[in-house]
Amino acid sequence: MKKCIFLDRDGVLNEEQHNYVSCEEDFIIREGVVEGLVLLKKAGYLLIVVTNQAGISKGIYSENLVKDFHNILQNKCGGLIDDLYFAKHHPSYTSNSLLRKPDSLMLEKAMAKYHIDSTQSFMIGDAERDVKAGKKAGVKTIHITGGKETTDLADWQFSSLLEASQFITKAV
Repeated sequence: MKKCIFLDRDGVLNEEQHNYVSCEEDFIIREGVVEGLVLLKKAGYLLIVVTNQAGISKGIYSENLVKDFHNILQNKCGGLIDDLYFAKHHPSYTSNSLLRKPDSLMLEKAMAKYHIDSTQSFMIGDAERDVKAGKKAGVKTIHITGGKETTDLADWQFSSLLEASQFITKAV
């Protein structure tokens, strides 16, 4: 069984925008992200992005743009991310979907595909829905503070991915 870090994208890996990240100049990788990903990868974790992307169903941007942004991130971090899962649904525009966080189907699909041990894994996100998805999947949860939401549901809270990565790699 493998250990994994599930990562929300907007607000954790890149700067959260007021509306949607829908053009390349708005896709700004947060300070310390590359260093944090390197620490986690060196500690033996799979790195999997799980992100709600309702802008697709709203017609704001395409699936290809989500993949393009993922490729930009991969280029910046040396290809450390093992996979990308995204939920393109929104209940007001297309349909309900168990993929969409706070549900946990994206995490569960990755857990089955990669034989992930939930007891050794973490979900890192900046919104309560990320924490709820992690809890439903049975992984430890970390809330990245300073974003648009606060929550007391997470197991731990840190101000950045780098701080969370340093904690995880020292605790292991």
